[in-house]
Amino acid sequence: MALRTWLSVLPGVGREAVVHWWMQRLTAAVLVPLVVWLAFSLAMLGNASYEAVVSWLKTPAVTGFLVIFIAVTFYHTKLGVQVIIEDYVGGWLKKASLVLLSVACIVCAVAGIVALLKITL
Repeated sequence: MALRTWLSVLPGVGREAVVHWWMQRLTAAVLVPLVVWLAFSLAMLGNASYEAVVSWLKTPAVTGFLVIFIAVTFYHTKLGVQVIIEDYVGGWLKKASLVLLSVACIVCAVAGIVALLKITL
């Protein structure tokens, strides 16, 4: 049964809510191996010098994984905090909080990626 058909059978369940729920799970599933990889990699660097860490960061695969990690982390954060705001904040403050959340997550993700690229390029 197609997801769209399945959703139409459920009373009171909005498609947006289901997509939001699935995106939280998908981003979490993407983050698990990335966090394990990052923790293992940083542990292996140990007492490495600054030059060794920069050399590691300049590896294309490492740079790519870190860009993905930063982007997915802030998107996952946005999804999670959005649920909290939607559940516990009301009125104009809810709308303002959601806009501020989106802007903050975008700014932080872009800043992190730009900082990484500045080091690696």
